[in-house]
Amino acid sequence: MGIKEVEPVQINVKEQFEARVSESVRDVFQVEELSLWYGTNQALNSISFSVKEKQVTAIIGPSGCGKSTFLKTLNRMVELNTNVQTRGSIIYQDVDVFDPKVNLVELRSAIGMVFQKPNPFAKSIFDNVAFGPKIHGVRNKKKLKEVVELCLKRVGLWDEVKDRLNDSALSLSGGQQQRLCIARCLAVEPEVILMDEPTSALDPISSAKVENLIEELKELYSIVVVTHNMQQAARISDHTAFFLHGELVEYDRTDRIFSNPQDQRTKDYVTGRFG
Repeated sequence: MGIKEVEPVQINVKEQFEARVSESVRDVFQVEELSLWYGTNQALNSISFSVKEKQVTAIIGPSGCGKSTFLKTLNRMVELNTNVQTRGSIIYQDVDVFDPKVNLVELRSAIGMVFQKPNPFAKSIFDNVAFGPKIHGVRNKKKLKEVVELCLKRVGLWDEVKDRLNDSALSLSGGQQQRLCIARCLAVEPEVILMDEPTSALDPISSAKVENLIEELKELYSIVVVTHNMQQAARISDHTAFFLHGELVEYDRTDRIFSNPQDQRTKDYVTGRFG
């Protein structure tokens, strides 16, 4: 009786290593059964997943699927809209952000926001970056100069504007304005940066600079990015969540979402069949 040869088991060592690393990373957010309504219109339905610390998480999905609503719920900026109701929890720093005792000013400093369209203040370049620290009580001019220089260097803008810090921020190009807004966000020392379509209003060169900046910033910050751009999500993110009709269809490592999604709807979306 012959011995039957057994096919060797193929083990993807790189994938197993990356999975172990991913599982060992601390969660910066734990979202549990999050639902949200604008009046009687339900925008989010029972969203549950964890956002990893010091990684980039992309939120993808067609227009109107709840991406931006979800993003603005993480620091409760969604409540600037009227008649918003929520159910479920978002745990950040071991506290539910919906706890009535949460200080919203402190929460929104810790969880900063960068918007789709650059929105610098009608102030000087210097005062845009110094605005947050001043609000938080920093008055020492030397300290303010250090903060402004550090933040502008961190977004790769210092060499471009160091000789014109007193010029209006509105004199900058669109790409420079967006990087200035990111610098303004960094000046209050957040832990998390939320970005809502941060490159959609920019030209390709400026978009590439912002994408490179996001790659660099994740060494220091946890970043959540809403994007319609599938290539961008694949390039810059570590994890991706696919939303559809206010529901989370699938959440996984980005390479899996784009190469081996588990849900047919995800596959149809990332391959361009709809959206």
